[in-house]
Amino acid sequence: MKTTIKSVSIDLFFRKGYFATSISDIARGSGIQKASIYYHYPSKEALLFHILKCTMDDLTDYLQRCLAGIEGIEPRMRAAVRGHVRFHLQRQKENFIANSELRGLTAEHYREIVNKRDAYELIFQDLIREGTRAGAFPEGDAKILSYAILTLCTAGASWYRDGGRLPVDAIADIYERFILSGLKQGRLDQGGNC
Repeated sequence: MKTTIKSVSIDLFFRKGYFATSISDIARGSGIQKASIYYHYPSKEALLFHILKCTMDDLTDYLQRCLAGIEGIEPRMRAAVRGHVRFHLQRQKENFIANSELRGLTAEHYREIVNKRDAYELIFQDLIREGTRAGAFPEGDAKILSYAILTLCTAGASWYRDGGRLPVDAIADIYERFILSGLKQGRLDQGGNC
């Protein structure tokens, strides 16, 4: 039943938003009484936190599996970009919620999710720094570059349509080529005129 509640909540939070979804909506969708939800989750916020925590943990585990056994900075960055894109498209609803509903968390839960995100972003920052040291990428601000890469790759969760014009792997190929080309050839102008 806990899995059903989570699955129904993901669908509802994705379609209606966290704040517009009531415990009654979740109970009705799960085929149980409203009070039964509290046997599995103490609150709607705890349910949101569980979804975001599991999504973040799964994303980090998936990235580590994508990078396992891959040698060389360029192949590792390619694998990281592909993994990030694929995960976000294949688990679109959870990732959309993770990027749009953080404001529904308590301060303590918010900090925990942000800490997990920071640790995940650090993997990309370390890859960028490694690439710079190896001469594969020009000098740049690894933190800002990681934000640019992750924001770009995460955005697919907001527009992807299963069964659309391109399959997940074709979309991941486009992102991979675009990002690696930019990292390898891009030189950031440090000048400041807008």
